Amino acid sequence: MREAYHVELEQLADHLAGMSVQVADAMERATRALLEVDLALAEQVISDDAKVDDARAECEEQAYALLALQAPVATDLRTVLAAIHAAESLERMGDLALHVAKAARRRHPEPVLPDAVRDDFARMGDLDVKLARRVEQIIKTKDVAAAKDLETEDDAVDDIHRHLFTVLMDRDWPHGVAAAVDVTLLGRFYERFADHAVSVARRMIFVVTGKMPGYGTDDEI
Repeated sequence: MREAYHVELEQLADHLAGMSVQVADAMERATRALLEVDLALAEQVISDDAKVDDARAECEEQAYALLALQAPVATDLRTVLAAIHAAESLERMGDLALHVAKAARRRHPEPVLPDAVRDDFARMGDLDVKLARRVEQIIKTKDVAAAKDLETEDDAVDDIHRHLFTVLMDRDWPHGVAAAVDVTLLGRFYERFADHAVSVARRMIFVVTGKMPGYGTDDEI
């Protein structure tokens, strides 16, 4: 019975890792749709979002079944609780990629981004996708050091996000209010995607150490 129970916990982790792949692919495609004005890619991200929602529901159903039927304790309990929270963050990452894709579709056939910020969004998109793919490995390995290192990449996204505001506040901004609103919202989507990736990594640290980073512990990242 105990062996079967741990097999179920491993399956739960595999489902979460699979969600990480899904949202990484979604953000990669959404960014390409944004930069390349590719309507087909945007539509693919939009239609695939339901799969991410289904994956979250499946993870939560499995986690709640484990809580109800197995009454886990200690590390096993932390694993199940972390999975519930991580699935929520991963689903939200999918939603943020969806918002990017919808912006690309809404403005098509016109580009959403002025040339002045295209490189910034290309870099943020690349960083976000790398973060999500690293989360997949962290879920599989429960590597605390790798989870802590994720914060550095998140800082890089934050730096670009702050830089966008300096561009938007320039009195010589020539692209109008609508473009400024688009850039502001899109920058926020990318910044929040990275934040949720860090949140998932912190949940994995909690599984291993029993302490939640960022709340006054020695494991803050």
